[in-house]
Amino acid sequence: MALIGTDKRRMVIGTGKSGLSCARYLRARGLSFDLADTRESPPAISTVKAEFPDLELQTGVLDGERLARYDEILLSPGIDPQQPSLRFAAEHGALLIGDVELFWREAKAPIVAITGTNAKSTVTTLVGMMAQAANINVRVGGNLGTPALELLDDDAALYVLELSSFQLETVAEFRADVACVLNLAPDHLDRYPSMQAYYRAKQRIYAHARAVVYNREDPMTAPLVPVGTDRVSFGLNTPDLGQFGVLPSSDGEWLAQGVTRLMPLASLALRGRHNAANALAAMAIATSAGIELEAQINVLKTWSGLAHRCQFVDRIDGVDFVNDSKATNVAAAVAGLNGFAGGQARTVLIAGGVAKEDDFSALRDALTRSGRALVLIGEAADLIESQIADCVAVQRAGSMQDAVHIARALAQPGDTVLLSPACASFDMFNNYEERGDTFIEAVASIAKAEVH
Repeated sequence: MALIGTDKRRMVIGTGKSGLSCARYLRARGLSFDLADTRESPPAISTVKAEFPDLELQTGVLDGERLARYDEILLSPGIDPQQPSLRFAAEHGALLIGDVELFWREAKAPIVAITGTNAKSTVTTLVGMMAQAANINVRVGGNLGTPALELLDDDAALYVLELSSFQLETVAEFRADVACVLNLAPDHLDRYPSMQAYYRAKQRIYAHARAVVYNREDPMTAPLVPVGTDRVSFGLNTPDLGQFGVLPSSDGEWLAQGVTRLMPLASLALRGRHNAANALAAMAIATSAGIELEAQINVLKTWSGLAHRCQFVDRIDGVDFVNDSKATNVAAAVAGLNGFAGGQARTVLIAGGVAKEDDFSALRDALTRSGRALVLIGEAADLIESQIADCVAVQRAGSMQDAVHIARALAQPGDTVLLSPACASFDMFNNYEERGDTFIEAVASIAKAEVH
């Protein structure tokens, strides 16, 4: 792709990971730019001063008339392009883009782009590992781990990017070789005025793609693409010819493409039925990207998942403890509950925190099907209990340690104690990672006490 011109006026807004990657990219190519942050005292101000001593960092409220003087404004994902000053600039000719658009302009290898409300990181990691297992020189990142611009490498044969809806808001000509929307459920509605606006942001990933992969069990992921675009679907139901799904058989269920059995579902290292859907999505994407089947299966048989995403922690007296702290919305928690449903075993759910939505009724349905009890923590406890209290036994806990001990007492052999909060973590923890680590420590203390 052609590099952006040297005669343009550019402004980089935001000094987080993505914003600084844009600034470093421009500086490395000898392109001039100004730098701003909407915060009065950005956390990275010392880094900015050290790396860009010749630049004056503009902080605070953005000035639309000043921004309108720029040809390109490079926005970090945390900056809403719909705020009035940026809309004013765009109406007066400024192009609002982000790091993903810059990345696409220079990337020479095919790009796999993956988005969705939940499971983006799991599927992105799976596809990247499948490419590695096939000896493809792959680079993996984007919203996951390494910023896109820091992945650029002339020797790369494939890029696999996790993209958020915020990143997709600022793509213009970006086009993926293979694009996928895994699922869509209410999220980030503090940023978007409606679910439809969130949907439109996610759909931008499909624009100009050679091939698209979607979830046929989630109509909101259906691609609006031109006739002739390669289309592949995945789902947990029986697949049509060429599509990916689950085939029942006398020797158990199989992951399959059409009528072709690929691997036994029981051989999947990832735990939970929802991870069977993630595996199928990864296979559909990898196949569309030309990654050999043997490499795909080898990864699926051995990789047990990312930390804090349905991560098996321990088994104590026949009870499994699973850390799904990354489940910060209701849809993710429901997926976790459904993933462990089946048979006589039940789930004791630990949930709560800072509510990102008001409706927890979907949790009620999932708990009715497979829950044994609910242990609530955090500031959303009252709201959740008001909607769920009469479907399972509910108890409150003042800390994660208390929650794990209560859940352990409620669980029966064969059950799963699942931390899947359906909420953000910021009332009790710095982030979902700290919340999950605290859960793991609490489980470890129980295991140690059992031994002694």
